[in-house]
Amino acid sequence: MRSFLQLALDLFDAAPVQASPTLTPTPQPTPPALHGPHQPAQAIDSVMAPAQFSHPRANRQTRLCDAHVAYEFKRGKRRTIGMQVGPDGLVVSAPRWVPLYEVEAALQEKADWIVRKLGEMRERKQRLDSTHIEWRDGSSFPFLGETVIVVLDPTHAYSTVGGSLKADDVEVVLHTDAQAPNLTLDGVPRLTLHIGLPQHASTQQIRDTVQAWLMRQAHRVFTERLHHYAPQLGVQWRKLSLSSAGTRWGSASSDGAIRLNWRLIHFRQNVIDYVVAHELSHLRVMDHSPRFWDTVRSVVPDYQSLRGELRDEALPRWH
Repeated sequence: MRSFLQLALDLFDAAPVQASPTLTPTPQPTPPALHGPHQPAQAIDSVMAPAQFSHPRANRQTRLCDAHVAYEFKRGKRRTIGMQVGPDGLVVSAPRWVPLYEVEAALQEKADWIVRKLGEMRERKQRLDSTHIEWRDGSSFPFLGETVIVVLDPTHAYSTVGGSLKADDVEVVLHTDAQAPNLTLDGVPRLTLHIGLPQHASTQQIRDTVQAWLMRQAHRVFTERLHHYAPQLGVQWRKLSLSSAGTRWGSASSDGAIRLNWRLIHFRQNVIDYVVAHELSHLRVMDHSPRFWDTVRSVVPDYQSLRGELRDEALPRWH
C-alpha cells in the first residue's frame, strides 16, 4: 500500500508522525437540576457537529477522523496515489489501475494529516478573508504594527509626498534615537493618514495612493535599518530594491544588493529588523547553515519568535 502513497506536504510542515492513541475522557457526574427530572448527559458527538470539508469540484466523499470530507478525485498516468491539500480542499490523484478500496485505505492511513491540513488551510483562508480592505474614507491598515485610518482630505497640500500621517490632527514624524537608531511611532491611540483625494475618489485611486505612500516609507525605514545593522555585522550593502514578491520577504546577492518586500512595513519594527539582519547576514554566509543562524542571532537574539510572527501574521491583500 505504502508504495502507492505520495503525500504533498506543505513548505513548513514535517512528515506526518504516527498518531497517539485517542484518550476517552472519564464521564463526570451531572449535578441534579434545581427543577424537573434528572437529564442524562449527552454524548459529545450528539451535541457537536462533525467538521465538514468540501472541495468545489468534489466527486467523492469519505469520513476521516469523524470529519466529512468531500474531495476531488482524478485518475491519470501516474504511478502513485497523490494527496494534496490546497485552498479549495483535498485533491486525490491515482493511477488508472488502482482500485477504489486501495485509495480509501490510503486516505484512512493518512487521515490525521489530511484533517489537520484541511483545518489549517481553512483557518488560513479565514485570516486572509479578514484582511480584505474596502478602500474608502475611514479604512484602516497596519503600519509599523500600528493601525492607521485613511482620511480623504481634498485640502491636503502635500506637505509630505502623497499623504500626511497624523495623531489627533498633529503631524507625526518618525524619529531616530541617535544612540541606537530606532524608528518608532509615539504610541498615540489614533493615527490617521490624510491623502489629497476627494470624497468621491475611486477604490483604486485610494488604494494606489496609500500603497505609494507605504512604499516610500518602506524604502526610508529599510534604509535606516540597513545602516544600523551593517556595521554590527561587518558587511557593506550596495543597493536596496523593493519587491512585491508573494512568498519571499527578502534576498541578498554576493555583490551587496539587497531586496526587501515593501509589505514588511506593515509589521512592527522588530520583525523588520529580523529580515534586515537575515539578509545582511547572507553577505557573510550565503546559506542557512548553523553558522548563518549564529550570525543572525548575534544581532537579533530573539529571531526565532520574530520569524514565527512573520509567518503567522495576517497582512492586507494587495492583489
